[in-house]
Amino acid sequence: MSVLLVDDDVAILRAYKKALASLGMTVETTGSGEDAIELVKSRSFEAILCDISMPGMTGIEFLRNVRAHDLDVPVILMTGEPNLESAIRAVEYGAFRYLTKPIENEELRAVATRATGLRKMADLKREAMALAGPRRPRLAERIALDVRFSWGMSLMWIAFQPIVAWQDRSVFGYEALLRSDEPLMANPADMLDAAERLERLHELGRAVRASIATKALEAPRRVKLFVNLHSADLNDDDLFAVTAPLSRIADRIVLEVTERASLHRVTNLSAKVTQLESLGFQIAVDDLGAGYAGLTSFTQLEPTIAKLDMSLVRGVDSDPRRQSVIRSMKKLCDELNMLVVAEGVETVAERDALAELGCDLLQGYLFAKPQRAFEQPKL
Repeated sequence: MSVLLVDDDVAILRAYKKALASLGMTVETTGSGEDAIELVKSRSFEAILCDISMPGMTGIEFLRNVRAHDLDVPVILMTGEPNLESAIRAVEYGAFRYLTKPIENEELRAVATRATGLRKMADLKREAMALAGPRRPRLAERIALDVRFSWGMSLMWIAFQPIVAWQDRSVFGYEALLRSDEPLMANPADMLDAAERLERLHELGRAVRASIATKALEAPRRVKLFVNLHSADLNDDDLFAVTAPLSRIADRIVLEVTERASLHRVTNLSAKVTQLESLGFQIAVDDLGAGYAGLTSFTQLEPTIAKLDMSLVRGVDSDPRRQSVIRSMKKLCDELNMLVVAEGVETVAERDALAELGCDLLQGYLFAKPQRAFEQPKL
């Protein structure tokens, strides 16, 4: 693990380098932001730790320059004089952490370890995206889209597909999936596409969540219900209301945020995630390996569950490259205290390969197709 440490205080450089080197990290040091930028241009680092107050180029200016060359590397800013302005600017340019000096060795090591793990995850996600292939194109225009969407809403229903803990031969939870009997809205992607173009995403999201909360009364006890969120749902105040239907059963709900949609339009994302967790919800990153590469989903969502996209799972039993990516992702998720769900399992060979790779939970047609009722899977 290669780490860059930037600080104009020689004593701090020496002390922090020793603390990080004790973890087996290779630590490059410099006392100048300008020199550090040249290092970033010439090589790749898994994490960067930089002081904010330095002569010449400040830590904030350094961070801005880093982002021109590397969008993914986690940058940890350190300061002995914290203030709101520098903290805000650090967030704007995607700082991973904002630490106040003096920093205890234990905290420094913990933050640096998590940062390097997230950098590796970003690299793996880019490799996984190459395996996923081209994305599904947007829908063609529909005649009377608004009318069709309204019909789709009126004929909407929720299907449930089990998520199994294969090692224990038990049901961990069920994913709730949007369905509609309106022919032009039968594909959930079509329904979401129409809602987005009609600016009715909040209306759709609220209807789906209310339906799931009602059906939850029929669910087996002690199982989790996985609920998909569109990124726009995170800007809907109703999601965070204590009186909202799902909030009343939040301790049973895992909110899945897809990597297929950018989160950059979500305001105050980290604060919103904290609020959801305070209500009792768990957070999962969905479609891992087929969405936006980079660290945004992990650094801001802080998920407890990661769902591997089926593009990684398909044919994993005979594809060493997929096996390598999943094995590495699983290892990093373990280090980040995340459960791993492998989606789209269709064959016994895929199931056995994923179990061998250590995936915690499995989901797919091999066990059960999505159904209106909470069906017992084939175990």
